[in-house]
Amino acid sequence: MTTAGTPATPGSGPLSGVRVVELAGIGPGPFAAMLLADLGADVVRVDRPGGQGLGIDPAYDITNRNKRSVLVDLKAPDGPARVLDLAARADILIEGYRPGVAERLGVGPADCHARNPRLVYGRMTGWGQDGPLAQRAGHDVAYIAVTGTLGMIGRPDEPPAVPANLLGDYAGGSLYLVVGVLAALHHARATGAGQVVDAAIVDGTAHLSAMIHGMLAAGGWQDRRAANLLDGGCPYYGTYETADGGHMAVGALEGRFYAEFLRLLGLDDLAPAHQDWTRWEELRERVAARFKSRTRDEWTAVFEESDACVAPVLSLREAPHHPHLAARGTFTDHGGITQPAPAPRFSATPTGIRSGPARPGADTGTVARDWGMTERVNDDPVADGD
Repeated sequence: MTTAGTPATPGSGPLSGVRVVELAGIGPGPFAAMLLADLGADVVRVDRPGGQGLGIDPAYDITNRNKRSVLVDLKAPDGPARVLDLAARADILIEGYRPGVAERLGVGPADCHARNPRLVYGRMTGWGQDGPLAQRAGHDVAYIAVTGTLGMIGRPDEPPAVPANLLGDYAGGSLYLVVGVLAALHHARATGAGQVVDAAIVDGTAHLSAMIHGMLAAGGWQDRRAANLLDGGCPYYGTYETADGGHMAVGALEGRFYAEFLRLLGLDDLAPAHQDWTRWEELRERVAARFKSRTRDEWTAVFEESDACVAPVLSLREAPHHPHLAARGTFTDHGGITQPAPAPRFSATPTGIRSGPARPGADTGTVARDWGMTERVNDDPVADGD
């Protein structure tokens, strides 16, 4: 697989020199820390002895790439002190415990700020640090359910479609945590004062729907599934099955793109249906019938040189081989694992994959040396992979 467009030698990235402590968890916290590491930050993940993470071989957990790992038992008498030693030397700390847990463990914001007033303390939760549900368990699907965003997705005659855990955990969670801690880091460097960043998946996911709430208030959006321009209700913005069981994605919203779409389908007589929603069902049926007449690859060939805004729906294993993504190096191979390359891209401080997934405890000695610790973060030589 080609990796054109990626640096020959992985760059250090724009966050080179920024130190991050990640208290081990699963889901949005590790992904946020991976993004910071991809951007060049020195991320030290504090793993728990015996911690399972995703429940897969740590060698395949690419959310731990570009990081280093130390083992610390926070319930041991000296565990909190070891984390506070790291926090004293860090710019950012990320944790994803339920509200109050970090405080009970002795590594909450007050404990850390007593050692390092400039520290940005990032908190990643589903429900947030306060509110009636703050202490309740939950997962992505429940968080996005109460924001109204899950209810927007899917067909009107079927239950809402679950968008994996991309919308809540990663878009509404991880990305908002990263934006928050980087904004707070900018403030800390300007003023010398750190702060706490409360990144809640419910808040971030709700924020993602800002444009749609505006359309709803203006009367341009119906509060039900598959009844709108961008939610599958419109026949020229959605997906269609092909003769071989594949699918094509259609986004021919604007008039000139719609005209090109119809021309290539051989359905020019349906031009007036673009603005006439009473004909949308007729349009949908005829477009569906046309797509069912050829395979996905055949339709891809028909549309690939056009501005009709039509693309094949690829699987996870197919996507890295798409000609455009391959040319850009959107995916890359590292350590035998095909994975998304770091994003976004920078002209002066290119990023790259510097190392594969960190093995729990493997970097204890180098972290102690590089961070100027007077003693090892963990004294167990078995946990030291140096």
